[in-house]
Amino acid sequence: MGMPTLDLPVPMGMPTLGGPTSTASGLVFFAGTQDYYLRALDSGTGKEVWRERLPVGAVAAPLIFRSPKTGKEYVVISAGGMSHSPDVGDYIIAYTLPDDVAAK
Repeated sequence: MGMPTLDLPVPMGMPTLGGPTSTASGLVFFAGTQDYYLRALDSGTGKEVWRERLPVGAVAAPLIFRSPKTGKEYVVISAGGMSHSPDVGDYIIAYTLPDDVAAK
């Protein structure tokens, strides 16, 4: 059908529990996988350019914002909230993206 194929760093068949979020700089973030990683992909190539392991799975899309004061890009994710693992808790986690990733 003329659609490009991407070699994504997630095994086929792994369900995702949250949607992706993209930035104007060409990054796509997603986290709702069962391996507990928050990933940033290059939207042009599909290559993983950054990832960080979460303490528990995320079931939400990441929120991304750029500080008008510093120009730094931040990613915020809600992780947890799963009734099948109440012992690990719920988290709101914020990351500052490395300059070489955010300045893409």
